[in-house]
Amino acid sequence: MFSIITSSPEQTRRIGEILGSLLGPGDLLCLYGELGAGKTNFAFGIARGLAVREQYITSPTFTFVNEYAGRVPLYHIDLYRLKDPSELEGIGFEEYIASDGVTVIEWAERAEDELPEERLSVYLSYVDEHSRELGFLAEGERYEKLLEEFKKETRTVA
Repeated sequence: MFSIITSSPEQTRRIGEILGSLLGPGDLLCLYGELGAGKTNFAFGIARGLAVREQYITSPTFTFVNEYAGRVPLYHIDLYRLKDPSELEGIGFEEYIASDGVTVIEWAERAEDELPEERLSVYLSYVDEHSRELGFLAEGERYEKLLEEFKKETRTVA
């Protein structure tokens, strides 16, 4: 586990942007954290790192999935309103996580049994009003290499 403490929403987005610049086809990120912990802010940074052109990235709370075009497609999934894991089939969950895009899942714990073993899990938590701790757990060889590269890239930021 590797962690970074950010001191502002802008810095949280910047950390996401650095990670997004390193992501490639088929990558899966699972975001965990309380309401307001910065998951959508972090996802916005990932979108920037993937060269998504939309000015605003919003959480797809009511639609479950937002798709964005970038250097690699971004599939932003929000499972906050998921009532039952059986609903995942209706949103094409398996197709998204098996796609050639980057899939970012907010509230990933609501689909824990459906997630592949290999993924990058990101745990966001409050430190204080402006600061957040972002913990990164690489699960699988691809994500271990990704996390090592990410550590090098973030040394001067946080």
